[in-house]
Formats: sequence, C-alpha cells, structure tokens
Amino acid sequence: MANITKVYKQPFDTARFIGKRYTNADRINGDFGAKWCEWFEKGWFDVIKKPNDFEDGDAQIGLMTDKNGEFEYWIGVFTPENSEVPEGFAHIDFPKGELGVCWVYGSEAEIFCQEGPCAEKMQKEGFDIKGEWCFERYTSRFCTPDEKGNVIIDICFFLN
Repeated sequence: MANITKVYKQPFDTARFIGKRYTNADRINGDFGAKWCEWFEKGWFDVIKKPNDFEDGDAQIGLMTDKNGEFEYWIGVFTPENSEVPEGFAHIDFPKGELGVCWVYGSEAEIFCQEGPCAEKMQKEGFDIKGEWCFERYTSRFCTPDEKGNVIIDICFFLN
C-alpha cells in the first residue's frame, strides 16, 4: 500500500519546462509507460537536459493539467528560464514561486495516481494549491529502491 511519508514546501525558481505533450489518446494499456520507454530509447532527456541550480532540478517530470476538459500529460524536464527549445519539443514557462511536495512511498505498482490523496493532505496542512498544474517528479528516490524494493515518487503542486 502506498503511504504519504513527507509533505513540505519548496522554493521554485523561474523555469522553462521542455518536453512533449500527450493526451488520453496517447495512452497505451491505460497509461503513459510506453511513452516514457520511448523517451529513454530515443535519448530525448539527454537532448533537453540543461544544468540548473534548483533543488531536485535534475529530475525527469510527468507534468499534468486538465485544460477545457482535455487531460494533458507532458514528459520532459525543467530547465533554466529562456533555455533554447530543440526542434521537435515544446515548452511552457513557469514563474518563480513555491511548490507543495508530497513523497509517496511504496512499490512501483502502488505509487501512481496519488495526486488526490496528496492534494487532500496538503490542504489539511494549510497549503494553498493553485490547481492548474501538478507533476510527478522522478528523482534518485524513485530510481533507487530500498531494501524492500520500494521507491518514493514526488507529487508536486504549485502553490498560491
């Protein structure tokens, strides 16, 4: 069973997200796992990754929003503001602000789709979530299983 093990606020510097946009029509077997495999197979993270100074800035990102009733899922990375966007990629600029970060711990099969419980936990702790965007952040906590084989995924929300 997935558990929320930590909730905290984190500064967020002005950044440019560079990646590719997907919709529900791009899901394979109900998720975007095949798209993530494509990213690794084609080396796309290496094409767009830029050095940056923000905490956990080297993480891969699954950025989500619901615009006009259409779910969008973007795969990519946050880069320094005004970073050049390579051909074939799109970008979204985000202002400086603050994130609400939720660590979800469990087996890889259990930790996904926990945005609702994370938002509820943050709101109970007084976090004022903007609501337009949230994202999965894949850091070394996700890439390095513990002795039980469990990992941590960061679920992040932009705060007011």
